[in-house]
Amino acid sequence: MSHVKAGGTAKNVHDSPGQRLGVKLYGGQTVKTGQVIVRQVGLTKRAGRGTSLSRNYTIHADKDGIVNFRTRKIRRFTGKTVRRTEVTVE
Repeated sequence: MSHVKAGGTAKNVHDSPGQRLGVKLYGGQTVKTGQVIVRQVGLTKRAGRGTSLSRNYTIHADKDGIVNFRTRKIRRFTGKTVRRTEVTVE
């Protein structure tokens, strides 16, 4: 009789779904109060005027208007200046 012993259990086989991150509304598009503009991990884009930053770094619109993206120079703690994208609603 041919016989195969029991194999071990697979441990790392579960896969999580994608988080659907990224820019949801682009520059020049109209936005309503409370709509999500950017979903991100960490502070890759900064919230400017007319927007708010939630606890998971999602940028929401605080008022109705038009989305605008622009780059600004931000000074880090070390004194070095770096360019960062700022999201505003006007």
